[in-house]
Amino acid sequence: MLIIGIAGGSGSGKSTVVRKIVDQLPTECVAVISQDAYYKDNGHLSPEERAKINFDHPSAIEFNLLVKHLDMLREGKTIPMPIYSYLTCARAEETIPVMAREVVIIEGILVLSNPRMRERMDIKIFVDADGDDRLMRIIRRDIEERGRSFSDVLNHYERFVKPMHLQFIEPSKRYADIIVPQGGENHVAIDIIRNMIQMVSNE
Repeated sequence: MLIIGIAGGSGSGKSTVVRKIVDQLPTECVAVISQDAYYKDNGHLSPEERAKINFDHPSAIEFNLLVKHLDMLREGKTIPMPIYSYLTCARAEETIPVMAREVVIIEGILVLSNPRMRERMDIKIFVDADGDDRLMRIIRRDIEERGRSFSDVLNHYERFVKPMHLQFIEPSKRYADIIVPQGGENHVAIDIIRNMIQMVSNE
């Protein structure tokens, strides 16, 4: 099994890179795990308390469960990946069964910041993007998908996203084996990664 970690700042294009890699590989050989599914369940909090959650800090992620699930996949077991809602800040009662595959991709802003996660990765990738480009994507995403106002998005970015990016996410770039500038638009880098995955997985 080949475990690939793909990190990068919020709005950097990680999901696009993952999608383009997966689209070029046989469906039955790849499993994708999202760090976002492993946010701690805070559905019991009031709306005011939920608004104060710092989703960009490592403490917001249940890394113990994520590491456990990676180990289970490595052992060939199927895992129950959580379903998390940003709107309610809670996990659903249902889970998504994810089967062990030849290639497992784990993606999220903080996956390279955790030493136990890095130890389990065979390839570590950091998706890089200009701060202004990331902010524009964040504004569009948070308004369309998370129900935030323009003002709320900017306040959240200034209070949480930018400082956490500088403290935790940007420094994790130094652990990357491969850095992909321009996110999902970097077709050359994506082709190189895909070819490398095929070579390693065929060994």
